[in-house]
Amino acid sequence: MNIFVSPNYINMNAFSLENIFTFLVNLDRNNNREWFAVNKSQYEQAKSEFAEYVTLIGKEIEKIDSKFNFSHAKDYTFRIYRDVRFSHNKSPYKNNFGAFFSIGGRKSPYAGYYLHIQPGASFFGGGIYRPEKEILNAVRQEVYYSYKEFRKVLDNKEFKKVYPELLGDKLVNGPKDFPKDCEAIDLLKYKSIVVSHAVSESELKDKSFSKHLLHGFELLLPLNQLLNTAIELKSN
Repeated sequence: MNIFVSPNYINMNAFSLENIFTFLVNLDRNNNREWFAVNKSQYEQAKSEFAEYVTLIGKEIEKIDSKFNFSHAKDYTFRIYRDVRFSHNKSPYKNNFGAFFSIGGRKSPYAGYYLHIQPGASFFGGGIYRPEKEILNAVRQEVYYSYKEFRKVLDNKEFKKVYPELLGDKLVNGPKDFPKDCEAIDLLKYKSIVVSHAVSESELKDKSFSKHLLHGFELLLPLNQLLNTAIELKSN
């Protein structure tokens, strides 16, 4: 499968994620407001570099997915500040940078492409994660009627090399509105349709990482197209 190459690609190969990763390592060891205040400039630099990288990747995704139009990095990136009100973990900051490239931005209901940078737990992937009930019902309808198309994508040899299996919670018996003996029941049980590919620190820092990331996103295109078809039908 071909990898998309653009005039920006030279810049992407030259782009280093090392400063971003180093900041996250330091934050993971010092996740408190006092340290963060003293090292705010490190955060601002890492945040700026991540926004630059998100922009480069977003512009490449436009060439992979014709429905996706990149706007601004902030529309796809997640805030580093945690809401600790209802959490046992009182660490005030996330120890990761994440970006979800989806039609309409990270808060939209559409399936998309995700990049997660975190010491010891970096990955990329995509699909649709824990959608609202109406969206999930629409996705399940599409899975039911287009099961063979979904299965063809998920069982593709090259796809499975990068994304071996679907992830997330499953129902025990399947949703009540579908026959329990239908061929699609294995997929209908999922509460999300998401896949991911773990990335090591050495892979993340390698100059070829952007190439592999975009290849992974390219492989995701057929799955996201099927999912977004269902969502578009629901919205119209």
